[in-house]
Amino acid sequence: MATTTKIQPRALVRASGGPRYAVALAVDALGTGLLRPFLLLYGVTVLRLSASVTGVAMTVGVVVGLVCMPAVGRWLDRGARSTVVAASMLVRVLGVALLLAAPAGHVWLFATAALFLGIGNQAWPAAHAALVATVAQGRERDAALAGGRALRNAGLGAGALLATACLAGGTTALQALAAVTGLAYLAAAALAWSVHLHTHPAATPAKDRAGGPAPRMRTLLAANVVYVFCLNVPEIALPLVLVTQLHASPVWPAAIFVANTVLVVTLQVPVTVLMSRFSRRTVLALAGVVLAASYLGFLAATSLGHGWGAPAVATVSVVCTIGEIIYAGSATALVTALAPAHLLGRALARFQLSTGFGLAVSPAVITALASHGSAALWGGLGAATLLSASAVAAEKG
Repeated sequence: MATTTKIQPRALVRASGGPRYAVALAVDALGTGLLRPFLLLYGVTVLRLSASVTGVAMTVGVVVGLVCMPAVGRWLDRGARSTVVAASMLVRVLGVALLLAAPAGHVWLFATAALFLGIGNQAWPAAHAALVATVAQGRERDAALAGGRALRNAGLGAGALLATACLAGGTTALQALAAVTGLAYLAAAALAWSVHLHTHPAATPAKDRAGGPAPRMRTLLAANVVYVFCLNVPEIALPLVLVTQLHASPVWPAAIFVANTVLVVTLQVPVTVLMSRFSRRTVLALAGVVLAASYLGFLAATSLGHGWGAPAVATVSVVCTIGEIIYAGSATALVTALAPAHLLGRALARFQLSTGFGLAVSPAVITALASHGSAALWGGLGAATLLSASAVAAEKG
């Protein structure tokens, strides 16, 4: 058991890539928060597309963005760092430009814009993690990754609030929102590129040239697909349960979502640093146990019915958020610790593939399970997460 690492704010900024890079992260997150929740509304309201067509275009963008991840991993393994981060931001500038150029009813331009936005959104996490892993080591690196997540959640929340305030302005406001988002991405790309961080990759050992993940990495990637469902619990599962099953006011899921964001922003770094006394694998397994316990807590809370059900669900959601924080602070950190330096980019790209796949399938899985009742939803999620935690804990290294 290791001692707890103490991270000073200045050291955290340095380990995260420096002040300019921290500002780039904040600006990028703010831009994403401005646009991401309202891309569907842009397609329906501004471009007059049907909701189904808009949704399909957005889904295709996410899927094709995942398909591009192997190329991003190889690019990172050739030594690129700040260039890949900047590129993930610039490709979203192009996406926003296409949004603004698309005339009403033009589905292909919207689909292409969603494609570029999807590529940028999928490439960014791996590129950012590789950059942090290059400038920081050990537990300082873990804290820097946690700090980046907290900063990103703060920016997303602030951007979403600003975008909500602009919605009353209708079509013109949504177009202005897109334009501001594009400028934010452009500024963030310039700041990220100005860091000029590149590494010289070591020669790849012959046994690693096939490029396949090690068995212990495959176990982690498979478990991550299940773990990542927790990120969609506040956005999909809880609103579905609260509104359709408990017939609670829509204020409850909104309050839970805000509380989730605030807790992640304030606790991500402290909890990650606190957990540094344990091995990353142990912490990731613990995250699965906490998440599974929260799912069983949701099952108990929903059985209370209309009167006490909503407050009980809100209370249990705090436990779920703690599990999410522990998971987020250990999963990427474990990948960076397990991956050989010359394969770091590909390892992070595969991890993002598993994350993106889990996020893509979780809405369908959650809604399908919920249609069979609370026991199927929360019992199924709890059992799958416990199984994944057991697989993580059983692995060596």
